[in-house]
Parts: sequence; structure tokens; C-alpha cells
Amino acid sequence: MSLLVQIQILPRQQEDENFILETALTKAKLRRGNISDWRIRKRSLDARQTKIKLNLQVEFWLKDEKREDIPPFIPQEVSNSKQIAIIGAGPAGLYAALRAIEAGFKPIIFERGKDVRSRRRDLAAINKDHIVNPESNYCFGEGGAGTYSDGKLYTRSKKRGNVLKAIEWFVHFGADPDILVDAHPHIGTNKLPAIITAMREAIINAGGEVHFDSKLTDIKISEGSISEISINDTSVFKFNDVILATGHSARDIFYLLHNRNIKIEAKPFAIGVRVEHQQELIDTIQYHGDSDNPYLPPASYALVEQVDGLGVYSFCMCPGGIIAPCATEQEEVVTNGWSPSKRNNPYANSGIVVSVEPKDLSNYEPNDPFVCLNFQKQVERACWEAAGKTQKVPAQRMVDFVNGEISNTFPKTSYQPGIVSVDLNVVLPKLISKRLKKALIAFGRKMKGYYTNDAVLHAPESRTSSPILIPRNTETLQHVDITGLYPCGEGAGYAGGIISAAIDGINCVDAIALKYKNSSIN
Repeated sequence: MSLLVQIQILPRQQEDENFILETALTKAKLRRGNISDWRIRKRSLDARQTKIKLNLQVEFWLKDEKREDIPPFIPQEVSNSKQIAIIGAGPAGLYAALRAIEAGFKPIIFERGKDVRSRRRDLAAINKDHIVNPESNYCFGEGGAGTYSDGKLYTRSKKRGNVLKAIEWFVHFGADPDILVDAHPHIGTNKLPAIITAMREAIINAGGEVHFDSKLTDIKISEGSISEISINDTSVFKFNDVILATGHSARDIFYLLHNRNIKIEAKPFAIGVRVEHQQELIDTIQYHGDSDNPYLPPASYALVEQVDGLGVYSFCMCPGGIIAPCATEQEEVVTNGWSPSKRNNPYANSGIVVSVEPKDLSNYEPNDPFVCLNFQKQVERACWEAAGKTQKVPAQRMVDFVNGEISNTFPKTSYQPGIVSVDLNVVLPKLISKRLKKALIAFGRKMKGYYTNDAVLHAPESRTSSPILIPRNTETLQHVDITGLYPCGEGAGYAGGIISAAIDGINCVDAIALKYKNSSIN
């Protein structure tokens, strides 16, 4: 059994492996001759004090111990195995397919969008020509929303499942092994396409199937069990098990379920703006003025404040990042953020969003599953109209927004389609705007310099999570009313990012495997 040792070093010492080893050996009261191998197991930056340090967890194998690195993914041939339909090729769908192969099932993925590389042309069309392809965009297509929106791999919840296994699979398919070590691992939008492609190839090589431009258009239920699905209104397939991993923006799926009397519910979500600062300013604030230290990464931040009974918090903070247009329909605007692997852009952006409960909305009806979705749509359309009915977004300097003043000029922004000067107090619902104003002032007290008119608010940040819940049994993970239907990932309301969605995909396949194991026993 290996031995774990905690040490602290200075950032400039992180590249000196000999120093790290000797420091850890001294802490453990060992000598080099006492160990057979070692590695850095975890790494995190501690910038709370003026003297910034790195926390390292070092793992030793003693002299008589053997280090064994078990392959994280072991494929098997499943061409003729029992089939599982997986709707959606985001992290939940891809990881469900990989886990299905491990478990001896044949996964068949139906993805409404295009393969990961073909999506790029449609992303360019949004940025340059303001044309939104409703089937291929930043949210829809192979890899899902995470592929072209940063690739953060951390989750706050360790109870969802095996986080380490999920990250190890990314490394197996080509990600930098450092993501196994960093406290807040990040792949980068520039590297994810090759990794996603490698996952797809592994699925196909094992006998699974991946179909693009294949949209779920109908579901047939027979005697409380799923029996058939329709793809593109033309092809009908019989399946006993369907994993529904369509993502938080697949609104047509919510309407389809509702029209087929499949229970869905309104779910709390969050909505607000995406705030952009200069990265140098955030570095200066977070690193106590030491913004030029070459051994420190671009700084991030996490902020939260309770305002008038609702939480306001930072979401998907992107150091050295870019703000991207993430609409899924033509007559709406949506923002999100992403970073390349080096996080070397001059801007820092983050969603600053207000938590919204269904009961907080003026048109709340207890039995209306679409109350939050309708609110989300109204905000996105209002912003689209306010910015000129293109993919430009309404924008305002931070202090101007708080003071209710129109911004006459702007610093350069990373948002490629462009911005339009608008008073966001008029565009955003008061439920959101009045809390944002109070929170931004409070954030300025917590981070001296954060509250500045050099920061620009881009509206809206509205796709933080699904506004709809597809309820499922907590033990079987099947829909509460339908056998064989497995609501999965962010779109169903059971995940909040790449890793949690990936783990949920794994969990759904494990639930299917357990179902058949129990049925064979009985």
C-alpha cells in the first residue's frame, strides 16, 4: 500500500523534481533507498496569504512494494451484444457508451448534431455571420456543450460517483496527465476535439455505433415501458433501454416528453450576465499584486453572495478566456465562456448569475413544467431584440449598470459577434437586475478592484443548467413512470458539468447492468 505525504513549496520550486522528492522524503522520514517509486498525486495553489504556496500530495511506494497502473478503459467486442440506445453524444452519452462496452452492451449513439470537427463551420457562422444552426452549434454536436466551452473537469460533489475514473478516461484518450494532479483540472477547448474523436473511434472499434445528424423525434411507450424511438421522423428503432442524454438546451425533447404524457417538472436554475475583466487585473487582485510571477497560472475566482433571499454567484469562470455565442435558435442570444489549454488570452470572464426557483416567478403555476423554461426564453429573446436582432449582445460597463447609466464607450471585448450599448436594467427582469447590482458591489468588497467600470457585462448568461427536471427513480435511475427510459446528465437535471455528466452516464449503464443481473437471478 502506498504512502501519502503532504508538503508545501514555493511556485518557483515546482519544476525542480529533485527538490520536491527530497522535501517529501524528509517529511516522511525516509531515504531514497526506502522507496521503489513516487509521484505527485495532487497539486493545488494556496493564494490566501501574501506568500503564495503550492500544496502537494506526494505518493510513495516503499522498497518492497510494486506500483501497478491498471488501464482505466479495457474494451471488448460488443458487435453482437444486447443493444442500448444513447440519445446524445455529450459527456454523459459518450461515457455511457464507453461504460456500456466495458459492461458487455452494444451502445448505439444517436446525435442530432455533427461530428466534433464539422461543428467548427457552424460555430464560425454564428461568430461571423450571426447564423444559428439549430442542430449544430456550441451546445449541439459531438462532445456536447463542454467541447467548445472550456473543458473544466472539476465537480463540487464527490457523491455522484468515481471522479478519478472519469478523469482517467480523459487521459487514456489523450488528455494531459496533469489533469489527474491539478485540484481544478482543465483540458482546454483547443485539445478536446482530438480527445472526443478518440473516444468515438474506440466506441466504433469495439462494435458500437455512432450516428450523426440523427435527431430523436418520437418515443413510443407500451404498457409502461419504452418500446420504440423515431429518428429524424423517418427511422423507427426498437429498444428496451434508452439513455436520454440530450443536454440542457434540447428544448424540443422537453416538449416531446410532455406531449407524450411523460412526466417532467420545472426545476430551479440560474440566470444573469457574463462579466469580462482584463486577466491582468484579476491576477493582481488574487496574487496580492504579484501579477507578473511567471510561475503562477492565470488567476481564477469564485464568488457568492446572498441577496434578498436568493443566491448570486460566479459560474464557469474562465481565466485567459473568451466569451462565445451559445444560442441554439435564431431569435435569441446566449453567452458562455471558454479557455484554451494555456489560458493565455488577455481577458478573464465569468458568469455572474442569480438563482431562480420556480416559485419566484410571477407566472408560477405548481403544475406548469415550463415556467422556468419560458422565463429563460423570454430573457434570451429580449436580449436579442435589444441588441438589434443579431448575435450581438446587449452590454454595459459594470459601474454604469449599477448606476443606471448608458455606457458611451467600451474597452475591447473578446465576444466576436459584437456588443451593443444597452441599459441592462431595462432589458433584464428586475428579479435579476436588482440582485446583480447589489452582488457586484459586494463582490467588489471581497475582491478589491473587482468592482470597476473597466469590466463589461454581456447579457445573458442563461444556460447554467436545465430549467426542466425529468424525474427518475433514485435506485433504478429509470424514469419514475417508464421502465427502460433513463434520464441522464445535465438535460435531465442530474449533472452540472462535464465530469458530473460523464459520471451520470456511467451510473445509468451500471443501473441497466444491475437490472439484467437481478432479472437473470430471479
